Amino acid sequence: MDTTTERILRCVVIVGEGSAQTSRQKTLLKSISEDVISARSTPAAIDLVRRLCPELVVVTFNDSAIGETVQFIRSLQSFSPETPVVVVSEDPCVDHAVHFVRAGAFDYIAGPLDEKTLGRLIEGLETVRFSDSERRQRFFCNECPAGVEIVGKSPGMVKYLDTIRLVSESRCNPVLILGETGVGKELAARAVHWWRYGDFERFIAINCAALTSTLLESELFGHVKGAFTGADREKTGLFEQANDGSIFLDEISEMTSELQAKLLRVLQERTFRKVGGNKDIHCNATIVASSNKNLLAETQTGKFRQDLYYRLAVFPITIPALQADDRRDDIGLLAEYFLESSGNPTRNGISRLGEEAKQRLIQHNWPGNVRELRNVIERAIILEKGDEISVSSLVFDGQEAQTTPEQAPASPAQKPKKEFSLESAEREFIVRALRETGWQRTRAAALLGITRATLHAKLKRYDIQAPNAQKEQSPTPEKAEELIAN
Repeated sequence: MDTTTERILRCVVIVGEGSAQTSRQKTLLKSISEDVISARSTPAAIDLVRRLCPELVVVTFNDSAIGETVQFIRSLQSFSPETPVVVVSEDPCVDHAVHFVRAGAFDYIAGPLDEKTLGRLIEGLETVRFSDSERRQRFFCNECPAGVEIVGKSPGMVKYLDTIRLVSESRCNPVLILGETGVGKELAARAVHWWRYGDFERFIAINCAALTSTLLESELFGHVKGAFTGADREKTGLFEQANDGSIFLDEISEMTSELQAKLLRVLQERTFRKVGGNKDIHCNATIVASSNKNLLAETQTGKFRQDLYYRLAVFPITIPALQADDRRDDIGLLAEYFLESSGNPTRNGISRLGEEAKQRLIQHNWPGNVRELRNVIERAIILEKGDEISVSSLVFDGQEAQTTPEQAPASPAQKPKKEFSLESAEREFIVRALRETGWQRTRAAALLGITRATLHAKLKRYDIQAPNAQKEQSPTPEKAEELIAN
């Protein structure tokens, strides 16, 4: 690839101090991008990414900023997951590479960045782009917003996405999303936000059932110093943090009646006060609420305020259950999506979903909807010994795992009882990670997202030993550099 003449990117943001290294990288990046913009700090870089939507972000790393760099990568992943981030370091370190990749970095390059390395990077980006395009055509319908992965092409999915788009493009505020547990109400809320604001404003979500009334009030509205025991400093609430973006109130029916009254005031007056405060703060955010209950029925029993319900239900959006006739066609597609996105299932030798298994999934009633389907596929990946998911590996909620015919012993008297527990699943994952890395404990620990010491303790706990009792040696510095390079 001739990087000196072929400009294939529209915009690149480079993050780092104005050092000679950064200047060299900027000059090189100009050979493949129409516009290369520098940011001296990570906050400035986040602002640039929000405004410019670059096709690549390059971070010049130094050892003193590992925490800041990890947080920067995670922040970008939260609002712009499609933007690839590459970390360049002239002092390569395996631990740093693991931290950055786990945070969501596209690549970690042992610098300096040169034409050869840049060429490989661009080829990798192009491959991912092509793969992402194919993946999008396979799993998502045309109505699906670009920034949210809502899998499905069934008539029910197309209809409900079209409804979300119409509501999002209107001035409707608040927005109420209803549906059974596990149908994907937060994804619907994110779709509302994406169509209304794209990447330019914040999306904040909170589960109203996860906090006590006092904590929830403080989280939503904030508090002033001294408002209650332990309030030693002023706190900014989520309504204020959302600013001109969106705030998602999940399971709003779990709010106490007192909090419901305060929320009603926010919706009516578009203002609120911090706990213990006397100053009105304007609320500009789009408020998206959800519930898995019939809120109208809840108002009749007195569990939910009627005036709040009618203020929320301007245009309620109901997400169809997975078992609905007009959405059942999505079950096989969702299963294939979860299989493909479960951490590279081909590493376990599983490349596809068997036809009989697919039909069994379609026939199931799915009381837990999409969340339950994901769990079933994850279990099947753990249990399956062949190259495709079979019916015998499908374990539904409330059902014991069954021994597959291939594993059954010749004599009934010798038939072992199949173990299915968190411990057995963890042991299986550890063994697979070790096999994938050639029984190198350092790399296996990185693959599992745990420390080497934790892995060592689990090996002792589960009595896991390498073939022929071979012990892994710590990598030499030369080997570490080779691992980073590869």
